[in-house]
Amino acid sequence: MVDKHITVTLIKSTIGQKPKTRATVRSLGLRRMQQTVEHQDTPDIRGMLHAVAHLVKVEEKK
Repeated sequence: MVDKHITVTLIKSTIGQKPKTRATVRSLGLRRMQQTVEHQDTPDIRGMLHAVAHLVKVEEKK
């Protein structure tokens, strides 16, 4: 079984966002603008990304 990975980049600031949105970005491991992290492609991560889609850029890797 091949694990899929996705890279997530914070492209917009969390200033002015609701605390729940800020917490979601933080739990993804993003602290600074233009920071990129890699996660396994799981339903949990996909749900978090859906909630903050307006702040992040997502790229799928194989």
